[in-house]
Amino acid sequence: MPIVDLIDETFLVCMPSSAATAVHEPKRWAAWWPDLALVVFMDRGELGLRWSAVGDPVGSVEIWLEPLGDGVLLHHYLRLDPLGATPADPRAVRRGVRERARRATEWKRHVWALKDELEGARRPGDSRTAAPAPITEV
Repeated sequence: MPIVDLIDETFLVCMPSSAATAVHEPKRWAAWWPDLALVVFMDRGELGLRWSAVGDPVGSVEIWLEPLGDGVLLHHYLRLDPLGATPADPRAVRRGVRERARRATEWKRHVWALKDELEGARRPGDSRTAAPAPITEV
């Protein structure tokens, strides 16, 4: 089992093609995972990408884009092991827990920024195609 095994899902109210375009931009990869050397090993088009993380740490990264309702469910998978890691070492386990928490927090920051970018001024509850709901005074 990888020392870092992170799974996340975030719903984006946008066209699946818009999410795919964003995910396919290499400059985003460098911002999302600045310490990973990534090599694309599966380009699934509008369904996402899979990468191998080479160097240190090693592992895999995947973003799967699942069209759903009036948006897309972005699935994020990150599996990493530092070179020379031995899972039986309690210190490695503790480092793995801290690293997983750090990466989860960083990923949420990035994916929420992407959500804000792709959804624009859409208000909560509005579909991506609906006109904005009128503001009413209470």
